[in-house]
Amino acid sequence: MADARLRHGRASLALSFFVQGVTFALLVTRIPAIQDRYGISDGLLPLFLAAVPILAGVGSVVTEKVVARVWPGGVLRWAQPVVLLALLGVGAGNALWEAALALGVFGVAVGALDASMNMMGVSLQRAYGRSIMLGFHAAYSLGGIAGASMAWAGAHWDLSLPASYLPAVVVLLPVAFIGSRWYVDGASVESPGEAQGKGAASVPFKLLMPLCLVMSFAYIGDSTVSNWSAKYLQDVLGSSEQLSTVPYNVYMVTTLLGRAVGDFGVRRFGAVVVVRFGSVLAAAGFGVVAVAGGAWVGMLGFTLLGLGLCVIVPQTFAAAGRMFPGVSDTAIARLNVFNYVGFLVGSPLVGALGDAWSYRGAMLVPMVLVLATLVYAKSFGAEPARYGGGHERPHTVDVG
Repeated sequence: MADARLRHGRASLALSFFVQGVTFALLVTRIPAIQDRYGISDGLLPLFLAAVPILAGVGSVVTEKVVARVWPGGVLRWAQPVVLLALLGVGAGNALWEAALALGVFGVAVGALDASMNMMGVSLQRAYGRSIMLGFHAAYSLGGIAGASMAWAGAHWDLSLPASYLPAVVVLLPVAFIGSRWYVDGASVESPGEAQGKGAASVPFKLLMPLCLVMSFAYIGDSTVSNWSAKYLQDVLGSSEQLSTVPYNVYMVTTLLGRAVGDFGVRRFGAVVVVRFGSVLAAAGFGVVAVAGGAWVGMLGFTLLGLGLCVIVPQTFAAAGRMFPGVSDTAIARLNVFNYVGFLVGSPLVGALGDAWSYRGAMLVPMVLVLATLVYAKSFGAEPARYGGGHERPHTVDVG
């Protein structure tokens, strides 16, 4: 019953994306509380925050080597509990070295988790023969909204970090671990006995570079919203403190909505059209934010940003899988590093430009970078990208 296995594998992987969305949101939305708990100075905090994506990049590189011997589901099965336990460790420690250790473990494990999740998503999409990758990232966005809501409740009720984190870990860890029983290697279901080639072909960096740049540009845009939207609305557009918290929530909701329907767009129009449309929409969002005369117009810009940016990252992973079908795990592990590059570059870049020039002008930089995705759109355009709409490739299993 290959079709049933694929459906179960798809649901279990979506659950892992959801759990990771919750976990990451619980960490990043409680950073002020973490800083207070450990007495981390404002000068030292950026070093702690930068260490996480750097170590995540290391975890992604290590995963590339590990999956040569262990299938990605095996990596994900153990990486996800480690991430959850590291989150609990961040909340439960008292000494600065404990925070550094927990965040270090979190970083390495989250790199392995991100890489292996997307490897499996690409493998399942190939087995399905139609676009499903955006749906996995929609589950991540939904988890992010849930995690941010839980963090808000913890802050509202003045709960300690252990009290905030422990219930989530107690519930999510066993759920994710049990769900991992149904992970599926899409390649083996589609063609029993034929696993993905290991080392059968290389991944020339020159060919992968356009997708790496697109990934970095997308995360520069994303980190701009997550780190600067509240400050921009309050300091530049003159909103109240309460209203300044709204843009990121709006961004997350529109990201979820865009990803929930994005797969249908890919099946109907193809990945190139969807990525181009998303890039133009995101650039328009940055433009609206840059020229906005008031808070509500600014929020309209952040809404456009969510709808535009949300399709780019999932389609970039999918494009890497199509470009290097024999060694997609290797391609995705290397590509995944550049999401952390974008995250590291985006926030400091906008902050430096805002201080030296203006925050309105700073918003034009991610706008131009997102527009640059149009130059590389052809990298998304291999014929297998156009699932559905008369372009669905033949396959032997009916997965519904």
